[in-house]
Amino acid sequence: MQNLLDPAILFFIIGVLAGALRSNLEIPPAISRFLSLYLLMALGLKGGFALSHSGLTAQVGISLSAAIVLAICIPLMGYWILSRFVSGFDAAAIAATYGSVSAVTFVTAVQYLENQGVTYGGHMAAAMALMESPAIIMAVVFANVLRQSKTHSVVALGGGVAALQGPSALPGIRVSKILHESFTDGAQLLLLGAMLVGLVTGEAGKAAMQPFSGDLFKGMLSFFLLDMGLMAARNLPKARGHSPVLMAYAVLGPITHAGLALGLAVWLSLPVGDGALLMVLAASASYIAVPAVLRYALPESSPSLYFGLSLGVTFPLNILFGIPIYVSLAQSFLL
Repeated sequence: MQNLLDPAILFFIIGVLAGALRSNLEIPPAISRFLSLYLLMALGLKGGFALSHSGLTAQVGISLSAAIVLAICIPLMGYWILSRFVSGFDAAAIAATYGSVSAVTFVTAVQYLENQGVTYGGHMAAAMALMESPAIIMAVVFANVLRQSKTHSVVALGGGVAALQGPSALPGIRVSKILHESFTDGAQLLLLGAMLVGLVTGEAGKAAMQPFSGDLFKGMLSFFLLDMGLMAARNLPKARGHSPVLMAYAVLGPITHAGLALGLAVWLSLPVGDGALLMVLAASASYIAVPAVLRYALPESSPSLYFGLSLGVTFPLNILFGIPIYVSLAQSFLL
């Protein structure tokens, strides 16, 4: 309940209410894009400054390895479950969306930890960057396999004669192109570049950038969450009318993913802050980077499914209730 009294969360709720009431309140796209880039830059700087203070330790390597394991396992598990209820292309798209991460959810969780006085490793920003691409790559691989199976499927003809279908309308998308787009994405490069700047400049850089990356951060996050509240409310109708199974996945899937992250964090003896952020990353779903790639890479899938579920259902639940729950569980089970 205390989380709902945070100014940033209250602005998110205001955005949801304004969107639900069909208000003409709107954040211009250019400003929304700037706020997104600001938050990533500030987060990268914070992570770099923290890494400069702590150094690259074995604990850092363990946390990053755990992030990569989750980034591979979650989309695989999601595709295996969802392919039983929707088409293979939609299953791959939804699995990729929920296997990737939400930067805004992560930034909000970082702010929540700071408000609670819980320390965390700056390297978790790098973990977020590492977790974004594997799900996209696997979705493209799944889609290419589906296309190839359709291309070479055998059609039974009368009299026991068999013939091959003609080539599918859409050729397989090259994984190399998706890899290039994933790793050269501007937001990713800005995040990692800002981390490098923070790592190199250390305490002197932190003092110089404090008015930018520290003092302004809470206000910028509040403004951006207002915009996200508007978007969430306006995309919720896209999630309505879908199969109850998909709605259940949008709610229970992130909880399951967070549970996997908690089990991994307990097994690896991660610190409370790192474990909490790992849970948040595992429970989040992408609604910016992955949908943008999927529109090109999986045109056979339905954007209203993966975009509506992630932004209309999962994102609000994580922002309002998920983050404090995940942090509380991490505090209960981790040292």
